[in-house]
Amino acid sequence: MTVLDRRKTNIQRSPKRGGSCEEDSRPYLDQLGISITENKQPIQFTGNANELVHRWAPYVQGFSAAFVQSTFHRFRGDYQCPRVLDPFAGCGTVLVQAKMSGYESFGVEFNPLMRYITDVKLNSWFVSPRKLLEVYQNLKYELLASEPSFLKSENHFNPLALFSLKRIKGAIDLLTPSDAEQARIKDLLTVAFSAILIDCSNLKRTPCLGYWKDKSVDEAEPFRLFNNKVMDIVYDLEILQSDYRERLSVRSEVVRANSMEYDYESNYDLVITSPPYMNGLDYVMNYKIEMAWLGFISSHKEAKAMKDVMVVCDNVSKGVIRNFAGADYYTNDWLDAITDNINRGIKLRTAYRREDMAWIVKKYFDDMNRVILKVAKSLNAGARFILVVGDSLIADTYVPTDLILAKIATEHGLKIEAIELARHRRSGQIRDYRLRETVVILRK
Repeated sequence: MTVLDRRKTNIQRSPKRGGSCEEDSRPYLDQLGISITENKQPIQFTGNANELVHRWAPYVQGFSAAFVQSTFHRFRGDYQCPRVLDPFAGCGTVLVQAKMSGYESFGVEFNPLMRYITDVKLNSWFVSPRKLLEVYQNLKYELLASEPSFLKSENHFNPLALFSLKRIKGAIDLLTPSDAEQARIKDLLTVAFSAILIDCSNLKRTPCLGYWKDKSVDEAEPFRLFNNKVMDIVYDLEILQSDYRERLSVRSEVVRANSMEYDYESNYDLVITSPPYMNGLDYVMNYKIEMAWLGFISSHKEAKAMKDVMVVCDNVSKGVIRNFAGADYYTNDWLDAITDNINRGIKLRTAYRREDMAWIVKKYFDDMNRVILKVAKSLNAGARFILVVGDSLIADTYVPTDLILAKIATEHGLKIEAIELARHRRSGQIRDYRLRETVVILRK
C-alpha cells in the first residue's frame, strides 16, 4: 500500500470526518467556565501586501496590520500611550504598527533573517528617499555574487534568473557605506533583494515552501521585481517623512533572542503576538533560501541547530524529542489525556508521519509555558497579553491550543478576559473537519 493509499484509508476511517472544533471544545470551555464569542477579524498577513512599510518584505505566517491597529484602537481608553511587546516579532507587524501609532515597542525574534528585516523596517525611516534612489540607480553590476553552496540553487532557479540575481546581490555587496545613512541604504536594498527571491525562483510559499510546476521566470524578471520593491520603499520613506515625521524618533527595538529564555528589562502594557502554531510549519526551512543568500546560515547543520532550540514544530529532529522525553516538563490533566489519545490514534492508523507526535505536543506546550511565564513577569498591572493562535487535529485527536494556552496563563497569574473567534479554517488532515483561529485576550 502506498503512502497516498494509507492516507486515504486513514481519512476514510477517521471518526472526526464532518466534525468541528465547536463540538470538541465544549468540555474544555465548561471547565474554564467561559465561552468563545464571534468577532471576525482580518488577522491574516495577506492584507499587508500593499501596506506602508509592511510590504517591504513578505511573511506568509504573520498577521495583519489592520488587526494590530484595531487592537490599539480597541484599548486606547485603557492605555493612552502603551509600551508594546511582541515576543514572536516575525517580520515586525506589531512593532511597525506601534511605531506608526507613536508607541514605544520591543520585540524578540530568534530567526536572524526576520530580526534583520524587522530592524530595517523599524529603524530606517530617517533615510533620504532621494539618496536611496540615487544609490540604487548607480549600482554597479560588475560583481557576480556566489549562490549559497549548500543549497540546490540550480533546482531553485532557472539559469538566467539565477545569473540576474547574482548580479543584483553582487552590486549590493560592492557598496561600502561611509556613514549610518549609507549603511541603512545598503540594508534597505538587501531587504528588497530578499523579498524577491521566491518570486524569482521555481518555488512558492503557500504557506510551506515547495516547487511550483511549470513556473517560468526570465532573465529580466529579477531586475523588474527588484526595481518595483525599491520604488515601494522610496515611496514609503517619502510618506513616512511627510505624514509620520513626529514618529521617526519613537523608540523601537528588536533583539535576536529565544523568547523561552529572554528576561525582559522593562514592563509592558500591551503584548500582541502570534506564536508558532502546533503544526508542521518549519519556520527555519521555510525561509532557508533568504537566510542562506543573506548569509545568516551557511549549512543545513546550522539551520537544524537553529530549529532545534525554537518553539517546536513536527519537523524537529528526533534526538531533540528523545532528550526532552527524559527531562522534567510542563503538563496538566488536559495534556495528559490529549497525548494519550494521540498515541492511541497513531497505533490505530496504518501509518503516521511521526510516531513520537505525542511528545512533540508535550514539548510544544512546555515551550509555550516558558514563554508565557517570561511575558507574565514583564506585565504591568492591568496589562493585556493578546495571542492570535489556531487549534489542531492530530491523529484524530482535537488539540484546543487556544484554550490550553489560556489555561497555562491562568497558572501564571493572568485572567482570561475573552476568547474570540476570528475565522474558521479546515484541517489539513481531515478537510471536512472545521478548525478555528482565535484571539485570546488575557489580563494581569
